[in-house]
Amino acid sequence: MNTGVLNRFVKYMFIAILVMGAGYVVFQGFSDRKPGDYYTELGGIRLRDKLYGEAMENFDKALSERPNHRGALMGRALVFIQTKKYGPAVKELNYLIGFLTKTLQPDDKTGRAVLAAAYANRGIVHDRQARYRMALKDYVSSLNVDQEAVSGPGTMHKILYGNAQPSTVRKRAIYISEQLKLPPEKRLLRLPEADKKQRMYKP
Repeated sequence: MNTGVLNRFVKYMFIAILVMGAGYVVFQGFSDRKPGDYYTELGGIRLRDKLYGEAMENFDKALSERPNHRGALMGRALVFIQTKKYGPAVKELNYLIGFLTKTLQPDDKTGRAVLAAAYANRGIVHDRQARYRMALKDYVSSLNVDQEAVSGPGTMHKILYGNAQPSTVRKRAIYISEQLKLPPEKRLLRLPEADKKQRMYKP
């Protein structure tokens, strides 16, 4: 057999195997998804792009496919927070925290991270509404559930969003705790510049 023909045959077979392998991986990625996952991911993209109406529509679709989808519930809460609808945000987070508290398994690391994030986000809502003791309680609960999940954004987040020193749950909890120990007239609980660095948590 001609060596050139043989080389081309081997080359094309190698490419075909790579394409088939990639196709299989993509197919598995889609086929392994549970109901609600696709719309939750799509909602997360819309949320990141600040398309809040579209984000909410997708989170609702996810919940219609799988009621109590924890990612979709968190997504809805984040939409409410970003649009400053704090009452509905707290209601959504209360439900999510209650649901996870009842159903969370000891070995469910992702679920634990979601629960920690839910406490942290509810704390942020209380914080924004000057309910500092309630905020502190939620921040402490968040840290008790999963410190790592709410430790702050990674390097990539800092590069993308330019926030080199974000306000973390731990930092804010320590600050509030110290301020609440002071006489009321000496407390400084609202720090506009620092508060701008607070971020929502979505594991």
